[in-house]
Amino acid sequence: MTIADVKKSTEQKMTKSIESLRADLAKVRTGRAHTGILDHVQVDYYGSPTQLSQVANLTLIDARTIGVQPYEKKMLAAVEKAIREADLGLNPATQGELIRVPTPPLTEERRKEMVKLVKGEAEDTKISIRNIRRDANEGLKKLVKDKVCSEDDERRGQDDIQKLTDKFVAEVDKLVAEKEKEVLTV
Repeated sequence: MTIADVKKSTEQKMTKSIESLRADLAKVRTGRAHTGILDHVQVDYYGSPTQLSQVANLTLIDARTIGVQPYEKKMLAAVEKAIREADLGLNPATQGELIRVPTPPLTEERRKEMVKLVKGEAEDTKISIRNIRRDANEGLKKLVKDKVCSEDDERRGQDDIQKLTDKFVAEVDKLVAEKEKEVLTV
């Protein structure tokens, strides 16, 4: 293992942390409907919990309504029940073979709760990035101990890893600012 390997591995792990944050932020509700809020809904599909997207087609009917059309007609009741019990504050209504899921407008108080949730996710991601930095620095110290590189190389490597950390923390801040603006926009 070399200093370049440590840097590359660190950057890949930090990139995965950012991607995970993006996925988590996509699930946070804004004023508009989007199918991502139903991503974690589990439906009882013949005795086994299955993701909603695997048993139904999810579409946007309009800016405030999600359409859910189960692939099998007999799954209508199970899908509707799963959405209602998912604790998302949604009240689905069946219309023939389609389940309409209207998303209620967010109150000011609920928007502030969402911003807190977003900031909490961001803080978790920053902690993850700092832990990756710590592991990388320990890896560099091990390289010096094993006499693979000099202490000067280790110092330069730590500086580079700190720059990477700063870059990714700034990216987290940018993503959070965008999402916060999106959530607070009425």
